[in-house]
Amino acid sequence: MPDRTLPIRTTAAVALVATGLLLTACGTAPKPDAPAAPKRTTAPAAPEEPAAEAAATLGGPGTACALPVSFALAKGWEPEAVKDPENPEFAELTRQGPAVMRCEVDAKPTGNIGYLRVWTVAKGSARTALEGFVKAADQPSAVTYRETRAGSLAAVEVTYTSHGELTDETKEQRAFAVATPKGPVVLVHLGGLDTDEHRAMLPAYELAKSTTKAL
Repeated sequence: MPDRTLPIRTTAAVALVATGLLLTACGTAPKPDAPAAPKRTTAPAAPEEPAAEAAATLGGPGTACALPVSFALAKGWEPEAVKDPENPEFAELTRQGPAVMRCEVDAKPTGNIGYLRVWTVAKGSARTALEGFVKAADQPSAVTYRETRAGSLAAVEVTYTSHGELTDETKEQRAFAVATPKGPVVLVHLGGLDTDEHRAMLPAYELAKSTTKAL
């Protein structure tokens, strides 16, 4: 009997090919691969300023400013107590809202233009002290408050912008406040000539905040 295996296999193969062509003609052929989605790129984050080196402590006995709290000062910053801050003749310089300026820490020896200023508020909470302080600033905007810690103390911090008369520009500002066991609220503010100066001085501000202690 003749061998019919080969013709049968060949016929089946032809049938499969024909079926495949028919499916292709009907639009059921495999779809071409979709083009790869473009890769998303993320802008590099701005480099952070290095942490400030602590060189002294401000606020305790024998320091330049007698305060209800103490904190570490960054290297090169020079503190000076505000003389006669309660004098109404100097109110334009020493008062902002409910706050009275007690101490100025000058950044100029480090090459930056700005101050870390320490204020006290006679009564109220840290939040209300900050709110009154910011409302009295020059055209405050983009005001944001948040709960935080200043050393081991509960604190409130604010970031905002104000309009600088000297440069006629909007610049960043920030401050934190703590309510002390002895009563007054202590408010530490960092300004600067402009936003660039402000950001360059942030390590000194963060050092003060992270080392704040009630006395």
